[in-house]
Formats: sequence, C-alpha cells, structure tokens
Amino acid sequence: MTASGCVTVHGELEVVPSATRAEAAQALKDFTDAYNAADKAYDPALDADRVAGPLGAVNQAGLKARRKNNPDGNSRHTPLELTDATYLIPRKAGWPRWFVADTDSNRDEDNGKLDTRWLLVFVKSGPDAGWRTSYLAVVAPSRLPRFAKDDDGLAQPVASDDDGLAVAPEDLSTRYTEYLQKGTPDVFAPGDSTSGWREARRTTRRPGFSYQYVDQPLDTGSFAPLGLETDDGGALVFFSSKHFERQTAAKGLRPPLNADVEALLTGEVKSTLTKERVSGQLVHVPKKGAGDGKVVVLNRLPGLTSAKGS
Repeated sequence: MTASGCVTVHGELEVVPSATRAEAAQALKDFTDAYNAADKAYDPALDADRVAGPLGAVNQAGLKARRKNNPDGNSRHTPLELTDATYLIPRKAGWPRWFVADTDSNRDEDNGKLDTRWLLVFVKSGPDAGWRTSYLAVVAPSRLPRFAKDDDGLAQPVASDDDGLAVAPEDLSTRYTEYLQKGTPDVFAPGDSTSGWREARRTTRRPGFSYQYVDQPLDTGSFAPLGLETDDGGALVFFSSKHFERQTAAKGLRPPLNADVEALLTGEVKSTLTKERVSGQLVHVPKKGAGDGKVVVLNRLPGLTSAKGS
C-alpha cells in the first residue's frame, strides 16, 4: 500500500511487460498443440480454451461444421508447425495483457514458393486466465512495416483512441463497415478487401437470385482492436468485423447449399439463405498527415459462423 492509498494487486497498476519471452513461447506451443489436436479430430472442444475473438469464432464454427460432415475426424490432417518466432511484447498496466508472435509456418502457398509470416495475437484476460489466440494474420514479409521498440527491445502499444493516427484503432471497425456499405468514409487504400470487395458485391449476378449485404462493427471484449507502433509513426492494428450475405431466390428456385453451410444451418431454406461471417483484419494505419493518409489492409481472415434459412 502506497501513501496515496493505492494497492497494486497482481501488477494491475504497474506498467510491466505483458509476458516474458519464455511465457510467450509456451503460449505459442500450447496453442499449436491444441490447434493440431482439434484439427485432427475435428473437435472444437480440444482448442476452445486456446482461442478467442474473431479467430475463435471462425475456428470453432469451422470445426463444428467439419465434425458434422466428417465424424471420424480429419483423414488428411497435416500438423501445423510454427517456427522462427519473434515475440512483440508491449508494456502495459492492467488487463487484458497481450503480445504478438511473428512466426514462420509450414503452410506457405504455391508449394512454398510464396513466403508468408503468420502473426498471432495472444490475449490474457486476467491474472488467473490462460493465454488465448484472438487474431491471426498471414502476410508476406515484404509488406510488414518495422515495429517501434523501446530501449529494452519491447514493442510499443497503441492506445485505442490514439488521435495521432489517420484513424484511431477504436474507430476502424465502424469506418470499415460503413465504407463497405456506402463507399464512405473513403479512408482505405484500394485493394481486394476494400474497393475490390465492394465491386465484387456490386457485380454479383445470378439469374433468379438477388443479393443483400449488411456489415456491422465488432469491437468489444475479445474482438477489440489491438495495435503496435511502427517505425514510421503509424501503427499495425488488428480489428474485427461482422458481415451478412442474404440470398433470395425467385419463385420456384432455392438458394444452393454446400456441406459447410448446411452443417451450420438453422431453419429451413425455402426462398432465403442468410450467411453470417466474422472477419479479422490486419491494417497499417499511417500517422495523421502522412502520405495520402490511407489505411492499407494487409490481410483479412473471414469465416462462416452461422447460416439461417427461411
């Protein structure tokens, strides 16, 4: 107890590294082991306590669907390997605490010719909680900016309301979903996950079917944005969003179903099918006034989480 009457319990009031490097390495191993066990058995219970946020929503729904369609498990399971890990550990007070593991994986595309880094965000909600992985982003090394570090080599966290950035992290989910709906505010650089996605929706055509899209922000709890400062004064930020796609068929037709959609379906598909997806994004946000001020989406990881027929 200090003279002011404040009490520090479990370090809540002290600014400390979110994890030791040994603790971070153990969290990565525990996640990988649980992920592989769940993928091999197609059993969401085997890694339910190791995932959270958008990655957890996508992972758990995907395993549920695949288990329903393959009750004997994954006959083509290949263990995920995450190696060459660098840990980006910020200092912070209170909870949740978090860090990023920047890793190499054995899942590079094009038979290993396209090198990628897997960035995983680990979050611990309290002193007695375990580490859970809430975000995953897959990015080519050449697209990753350099991270700002303090004198001890620790990463620098970004405040959710940082007004020195082109867009504050806490506003990214709302800005992104508004942009997808209306095309404004135009703060995102052109790309597959921004202008390209809007165009693909606009030009989706199938005789006898109409399409509607609704996008909603997702930014609280384990879906809250998390960011680290970059050397250029900007930030690398992870954030979440939710997306609905509704297909309505003309009389005499029925929206098509694949196995994964059917496994997560509630209701009966008569003329309408609504798919719900959760998505995690990794973006580079420039500092306010830098360059064209556009937020660049480096990776988007969506997944089907539910479907409803009517």
